[in-house]
Parts: sequence; structure tokens; C-alpha cells
Amino acid sequence: MPNGVLVSLRNVSKKYGGVVALKDVDLDIHKGEIHGLVGENGSGKSTLVKIITGVVEPEPGAKITIEGKRYSRLTPLLAFRLGIHVVHQDLSLFPNLTVAENIAIHKYVEKGSKFVNWQEIRKIAEKTLEKLGIGMDLDVEVGNLSLADQQLVAICRAIASDARLVILDEPTSSLTSKEVERLFDFLNLLKNRGITILFISHRLDEILEIAQRVTVLRDGKKIGTFERNEVDKKKLTYLMTGKEISYGALRSGLKSGEKILEVKNLTRKGQFENISFSLHKGEVLGITGPRGSGRTELALSLFGMNPPDSGEIYIDGKRVSIRSNQEAINLGIGYVPENRLVQGLVLDQPVVHNIVITNLKKLLGRFYLVDTKRKRSFAENAVKTFGIKTAGIDV
Repeated sequence: MPNGVLVSLRNVSKKYGGVVALKDVDLDIHKGEIHGLVGENGSGKSTLVKIITGVVEPEPGAKITIEGKRYSRLTPLLAFRLGIHVVHQDLSLFPNLTVAENIAIHKYVEKGSKFVNWQEIRKIAEKTLEKLGIGMDLDVEVGNLSLADQQLVAICRAIASDARLVILDEPTSSLTSKEVERLFDFLNLLKNRGITILFISHRLDEILEIAQRVTVLRDGKKIGTFERNEVDKKKLTYLMTGKEISYGALRSGLKSGEKILEVKNLTRKGQFENISFSLHKGEVLGITGPRGSGRTELALSLFGMNPPDSGEIYIDGKRVSIRSNQEAINLGIGYVPENRLVQGLVLDQPVVHNIVITNLKKLLGRFYLVDTKRKRSFAENAVKTFGIKTAGIDV
């Protein structure tokens, strides 16, 4: 068991308007441990991380102690200088800089050098990639990489800095099983060298594999912190949701609804080849494969943003040609992208606009203008139906 506490939080709360994001959370993160943090979406994980990294100020009364020294709050710069580094789910990379520059930038900028030593930047990046066992072109601009490779760069950047606590927010979401294996090997190496890891993931199997202790949040409250041998996947699921979830194979012979989508021999050169499947009403069809296997490209083809070279698509038994996302929407197809913050939302617009943006035709009133009452009613109903946690539709 690791010795001592690196980060201690007491009475940590945070409100956004009328929404309670965190309430009286206590948390101890030990030196040299890999500590898992789990909870459903909206449970408060991201807010907790923002408080630890100084991005968000907690409510009065919170106590934050870093290696024995107490703070009422942190700032991002202070947290960084205390050795707290985070790899966010949105990555926060510089798309116009190279892989080497992104990996080395935090460590290099902190030195305050007036001139750039490109050889030193490259050396920092090469050393980090070598430790992780990752092969990557250091000279390519990060904006030209896939999301999975961008995530690897973000992880390398955190590790390249002199960190005492590395916070990883869903670090494996775009990694292959072999890459996850290598990452876990390296995290265990860091742990053995006394570096502390806060590992946040929805993949409970990975949490149970890598973490020594696990903290569970639900609805902004801490349910508890448990030793690895005290919990399994079923118990963690119950602690996160408050519900008993049954696991087992689906029964065969279930009646399927009518066929709403059929794909025959769909091909896009260099991306996917001869893909065929059908989807029935009320059915959930999973498509999986390693990074670069063509999963995202196939989804984009069905949404009209990556037209296939050959093959056939049928909607409700009728052959269609989907050449734009608007055509896909008109056919009743929706798409939730991999990178939600960049491709899925308009971040500088309020909740109400983000909800109604694809449904404007349904909200038209006289003179083909959007009816404000319909718009607000539509958005408020969506917030209620889907349980969206927000202080209001205008934020």
C-alpha cells in the first residue's frame, strides 16, 4: 500500500446556478497509487477534476491539501507547478503544432527560455514515445492525426512533464487492446516510481484491472472509496446507478421489427470493403474493430459525409443514395460523433439552440419564422425526457 496522502479533499461542493454538481465530497489520493474514479455521466467526475486542477473554484468551506499543505482553492498554474497534470477527454492539443512540439510544450515552456531549442524539444518527445513503446511521426501536425493518435499525443504530453499526479480522463477510449496493454504497463511503471495516477473511465473492466482503490460518485455525491478486492463489476455498477443490472447473453429467437436499414457490399477504397448488414426496428447493432478498421468512416458514409464508391443502402426497403448529412437527416438518420465537443455541439450557443438546431422545420410558425414558444417548449421537453442536467435552457 502506498505511504502517505498526496491529495486530500474535504467538504468539496460546487453549484452551477440551481444545479448541484458536487456536494460535500471527501477524497484521499495516496502517493504512488493508481486510483480509479467512476460514475455515470453527470455524476460530478469532471467537476471534481476541474477543482483538483484549479480550473473551477469550489464553494466556500472546501479544504484542499496537497502533500500536507492546505489550500482553499488552486489555480491552473499553481496546480501545474505542484505536479498535477491532466489529460482531458477533449485533449486540449495545438492542432497546428507538430507531435514533438505538443508533447514537449508544457515541460519546455515552464523553463521560461527566450529561445527555442528544437533539438531539445525533439529529444523530450522521442524519450517519451520510447518509454511508452509508441511509434509515431514526430514531424506531422497534430491536426492531421486521427482522434486516437491525438489522444496518444495528449497522454505523452502529460507524462513528459515532471508530474506527481497524472489525471487520465477516459484515456483508453480510442486505443486498441494492445495499446491499452502498453499504457497499463507504463502506468504501473510510473506507480512503482512513486507517481500517482487518477484513472477515470466508464470501462469498469479496465478500472478493476489497473486501480488499487476505486472511488464512486453518483449525482454529485461520493458513495464511497473501496479497495480493489472489495468490488467487482456488478457491485460497481450498482454503486454508480443505484440499480441492479443483470448480465447475460441475449435470448435467441426474439421477434425483430421490420427492417429499417440494409447495407449491401458497401465499399470506400482504402477505408472499408464489402460491408453488408441489416438493422431492424428497435434493435441495437454494435459495430466494433481496432483503430483504423473503418468504423468511423462507415458511420460517416451512412450519414452522407463520406460517400461510398460502391454498394447499396436501403431505408425501409427503398434504395437510397445519401450524398449529404442533410439528406441523411431527412431520411431519419442521426449521428453522434466521436469528438462531441468539436463536431457534436455548438459550444458558444445555449442549450436551447443546440437541442433545436436539427429540428427547425418542426418549429416554424407564421411567415416561416421559428416560433419562440414552440422552440422553448421543444427544448424543455427534451431536457426533461433525457434527464439533461442544466441550470436552464438558456445557459
